[in-house]
Amino acid sequence: MVDLKQLQKEVYQNKVDKGFNITDVQMEFCHTYGELGEAYQAYRQQKEDLGEELADVAIYLLGLSEILNIDLETEIIQKIEKNKHRKYIEVNGIMVKQEELK
Repeated sequence: MVDLKQLQKEVYQNKVDKGFNITDVQMEFCHTYGELGEAYQAYRQQKEDLGEELADVAIYLLGLSEILNIDLETEIIQKIEKNKHRKYIEVNGIMVKQEELK
């Protein structure tokens, strides 16, 4: 199994070693968003590098998590467990959490 905590540290250290941004959080969010856009374009255009583009998104998320001192692995595990217990219903073709219906 992959150790996301270790990957966070490796991504961060690579940013330090290469002189990339490690202080401007807003910029990191923008870069992450940009990488997601590139992945979407690769998907739409059926490019062979879709996996690499998705990896870029994950790398930016890992780096951002390390910059913000967030244990992304723990957060993902907790969120998956939380999602398992949510109840959804379909409303006009869209799945909506029951708690959001009011």
